[in-house]
Amino acid sequence: MRFVSRPWLLLLAVLVAVPGPAHAEWLSRTVDGIMGTRIFVELWADDHTQGEQGIDAVMAEMRHIDDTMSTFKPTSEVSKVNRLAASQPVVISPELFQLLTTALEYSRITEGAFDITYASVGYMYDFHTHQRPDAAQIKAALPAIGYRHVLLDPKTSTVRFALPGVRIDLGGIAKGYSVDRGIEILQARGFKNALVNAGGDSRVIGDRRGRPWMVGIQHPDHPDQVITRFPLVNQAFSTSGDYERYFIDHGVRYHHIINPHTGDSARKVRSATIIAPTATRTDGLSKTAFILGPAEALRIYNSLKDVDAILVTPDGRILYTKGLEPGNLPPDAPAAAAGP
Repeated sequence: MRFVSRPWLLLLAVLVAVPGPAHAEWLSRTVDGIMGTRIFVELWADDHTQGEQGIDAVMAEMRHIDDTMSTFKPTSEVSKVNRLAASQPVVISPELFQLLTTALEYSRITEGAFDITYASVGYMYDFHTHQRPDAAQIKAALPAIGYRHVLLDPKTSTVRFALPGVRIDLGGIAKGYSVDRGIEILQARGFKNALVNAGGDSRVIGDRRGRPWMVGIQHPDHPDQVITRFPLVNQAFSTSGDYERYFIDHGVRYHHIINPHTGDSARKVRSATIIAPTATRTDGLSKTAFILGPAEALRIYNSLKDVDAILVTPDGRILYTKGLEPGNLPPDAPAAAAGP
């Protein structure tokens, strides 16, 4: 029998063996429980494997920040600072030193409304078991609140507290910082369209392939209702509300945003959304209106050229900074809050 060469069969085999071009697609993932909140990442990936690896890297960074900065983990660096810094200078990592420096800067910008030492009283609140300090406990602990009690020494990379009883909690800025770190990781890997969300803090790079990301702000009393929407491209936003962690005792709402001047929950607004270039900035500024009230907060926000804000007052009014006019917000845009 004569052998007949069929080179086209060999060519067909080669074509089958060679993988086709990568399929570009949107990838997303949600993980609960990191930093006590829900982490959501969405990105446009030219390659599925590289996209999944990018999301893996973001989640790993989130876990690292949680391990370093959680006050609920006794092995964290922040917990070590809280145990020792009132009695001695504590050497800390460059990462924590920089974030403490940033936090103190936001305390100055907000005229003390943002203050990581609120934890000197705040640690006595437990929103799961509906526990809160009484007036005598607040009075005894209140002198320890004051951002000027946190003393940083750049020469030795140390932190110490000026008074006994001082505690810090970075919950008001660490999630925003973690979002920025997630975005930086994705950018370093070449991703150009992505969203990273940690609870109420989000940042996006690029757009949604030709249209902006649409952000919806939740109604403080009706989670299924959106009170306003706005487009977002290459920016961050944070929303803080008195409906996130709270309980009601004898008709009074106690929530997690503590007024550093009183040790009590701050009640001058119901919700504050800040828009700025980074999530560290939006997170650090989003509590200001709760403590100072809408008029003073808007004065501060309007003085910052890269910041805009939307506030919801206790009587239901929606207030905007000068850079945001309601007529510029697309009323018929689809409600798509950042996150799952």
